[in-house]
Formats: sequence, C-alpha cells, structure tokens
Amino acid sequence: MTSYLCMIDLKSDARALAFAAALDAWLVLLRDDGCIGDWRLMRRKLNLAGDDFGDFLLEIHVRDLAQLDAAFHFLGRADDAARQLYDRMNQHVARVRYALYRPFPDPERVERLTLV
Repeated sequence: MTSYLCMIDLKSDARALAFAAALDAWLVLLRDDGCIGDWRLMRRKLNLAGDDFGDFLLEIHVRDLAQLDAAFHFLGRADDAARQLYDRMNQHVARVRYALYRPFPDPERVERLTLV
C-alpha cells in the first residue's frame, strides 16, 4: 500500500464543507473506477502547524504505482460529468503540495533482514 498525501489550502472565499463534499464526490468516482483505494481528509486543529503545512491533509491509498498512474490518467479519458466533478472540487483549492509515502520497512526489506 502506498499513500499519496496532499497538503491543501483553500481559496479565501471557499467554504470548507463545500470543498469536502466536492472532494468526496470526485474521490468516490476515482474509487469506483478502481483508480484509488480508501482516502481520508483531515483538517489542521487549533492552527497547530508550521508555516509549510496546509490547512487540510488528504491521504489517498493506492495498491501500487500502477494504480496511482491510472488515477492520474483518469481525468484525461473522463467524460464531461467526471470533469465537472473535478472542476467542482478544484475550484476551492488555492495551493496543494504533494508527497508519496510507503510503509517502512516494506515487506521485502523485512524479509531480507530476517534472512541475515
């Protein structure tokens, strides 16, 4: 399992609940098409974070990099309804920073360590 993390800041006039609902609709579409697994959206609490952290943290789980690649290509082959869902979500977003994480130690590394 790989985690694709997005730190998100909304536009100053965006409504957080409208963004969350639009994001959920977009991610349900991606999940139902098999492009992603589960996800969760978290919001910074009590404004406790450094300057480089976003107001929201989105964590999207994918099986592997091939599934993540399918998610990136989804919008290019999507129909108008899917593009509208994406635009409805993206209209709230001012800034996004991305990161890709995997479990560590990974199963292969653990197996090698047990053989030593």
